[in-house]
Amino acid sequence: MPSFLALLLWFVLLLALLRFDPARDPGTSMALWVPLTWMFIIATRLPSQWVGVPFGQSTQALEEGNPLDRTVSFVLILVAIGILVSRSFNWGAFVTRNLVLVAFLFFALVSVLWSDFPFVSFKRWFRDLGNYFMILVVLSDPRPLEAVGTLLRRLCYLTIPLSIVLIKYFPEIARHYDQWTGIPSIDGATTSKNMLGAACLISGVFFFWDTVKRWSDRKERRTKRIIMINFAFIAMTLWVLNLANSATSSVCLALGCLVIWAVQSRWGRSRHTFIKVLIPASFCLYLILAFGFDLNGQMASQVGRDSTLTDRTAIWHIVLNMHTNPLLGTGYASFWLGPRLEEIWKTYPGINESHNGYLEVYLNIGLIGVFLLGAWLIVSYRNICRQLASSPSQASLKVALWTIMLFYNMTEAAFRGGLLWVTFLVVAIAVPECAEGRAHSVAAGESTGAIERVRRPPLEVARQRR
Repeated sequence: MPSFLALLLWFVLLLALLRFDPARDPGTSMALWVPLTWMFIIATRLPSQWVGVPFGQSTQALEEGNPLDRTVSFVLILVAIGILVSRSFNWGAFVTRNLVLVAFLFFALVSVLWSDFPFVSFKRWFRDLGNYFMILVVLSDPRPLEAVGTLLRRLCYLTIPLSIVLIKYFPEIARHYDQWTGIPSIDGATTSKNMLGAACLISGVFFFWDTVKRWSDRKERRTKRIIMINFAFIAMTLWVLNLANSATSSVCLALGCLVIWAVQSRWGRSRHTFIKVLIPASFCLYLILAFGFDLNGQMASQVGRDSTLTDRTAIWHIVLNMHTNPLLGTGYASFWLGPRLEEIWKTYPGINESHNGYLEVYLNIGLIGVFLLGAWLIVSYRNICRQLASSPSQASLKVALWTIMLFYNMTEAAFRGGLLWVTFLVVAIAVPECAEGRAHSVAAGESTGAIERVRRPPLEVARQRR
């Protein structure tokens, strides 16, 4: 099949799927297309990369960025702010219910003052602040819970099939070759195999969760169609993930699915307290084994991987020897700039992250930033665990994403603005009372209406419809 025809066929099928999707919720707002566009960009490629604008591999290019990317981000942020203003979003309630997260963002802003590149640091902070505006557009939807599901489903509809089309019919776009070894790397619709792995991770976790959630109603016609689509996307996701060869995403996908199954199973529903303790305890045990007994290196060797985690341990050693301010860091998103980046590129050209989320936060905003991040993770986990008894189905996805964030950031950096971080924030940020109340009232109204239709005689229902 010609490449252009394959791309056209993908586009037509995508429109048909979005239009006739059995899981489509007509009650969600059209405003969801704004955060969807934003998340598609951070999940795949920047606008300048999609249109073929060359991006220089130099320290100056990293500092200046691209005018097209800045313009698109700025417009999307303005639209998101306009949506929130039109909805009379309760900013006070948001700040009150997310004090630790707000403190983390505020300290990141203050760190611009001691950055070697304050203007670049502020631009990056403002751009990353757009993630939170997009999240609030989703959570302020009249039906926030349904909006989250719609957003993630549409994002997966876009990224996974597009990656397959690019891999099969546009190999010059979907893959690149290592400049030293010549080994090919499958990128799909993204710019690296790790980004493609992260997209597959979100897709796999979401469709597995949605399938488990609907499984008890699988005999209903609409639910059966939704589950069939879920199975198709799970198969496509696993195929793409296998090509991406991202070990971290593969392990985290298995871990996330295990958590979802455990929380929603009969066994897990009667052992919520045990699960609450087990997950953080398992992570603490992992830390002891990983750093005390070199568990990561031994596991990597057993599966045929490099015992240095593809030079990650060497990179960690180099960046820690840069002797940055241990308390304050170098300033928000400032470490990988200027002389420091040039020094690291002498050994590892082209690298621009430490491949460890906790270390990345430490390098940029120091121990204070790590402390605030840890406090936010603890607070968000407590809030999520409160929902285990009342809504185990919704809580299972949140617990899974929280668990994935802990382990994923041991070998990848995802605490700033990547797809995994934004997806986690969508389910972890506390919903302001106004949006939460609207969601509950809508759900209550639907339930009451259904009960009344059942109780009323058929003749009375017919008269009402006339």
